[in-house]
Amino acid sequence: VQLQASGGGLVQPGGSLRLSCAASGFTLNYSNIGWIRQAPGKKREGILCISSDGFAFSADSVRGRFTISRDNAKNTMYLQMNSLEPEDTANYYCARNRFPKCSNWSSPGSYDYWGQGTQVTVSS
Repeated sequence: VQLQASGGGLVQPGGSLRLSCAASGFTLNYSNIGWIRQAPGKKREGILCISSDGFAFSADSVRGRFTISRDNAKNTMYLQMNSLEPEDTANYYCARNRFPKCSNWSSPGSYDYWGQGTQVTVSS
């Protein structure tokens, strides 16, 4: 089982960025998968999760700005980030939630397989 995150970079406040997470060794369509981020000096926090039956869960801090989706044909998950703020600067990880229906999705401990992380920096 492997997850490969990509797409991070430097973006100005108010800008957009799309992260990708390619999976191998398991099928995303049958899994609960999410995005977790870790800002400098802070703990990791789950921000989005999409369940195998298509329900999405999001943290208050990103709701309305970030969207999680997946392309089953490509076995790839995406994180579309709009209206980015300096507070969104973090290392972003994709991971598989081990529990049914993204249970306890905001806790990093709920995820078993992780990608390597991709850095997003929001700065002018």
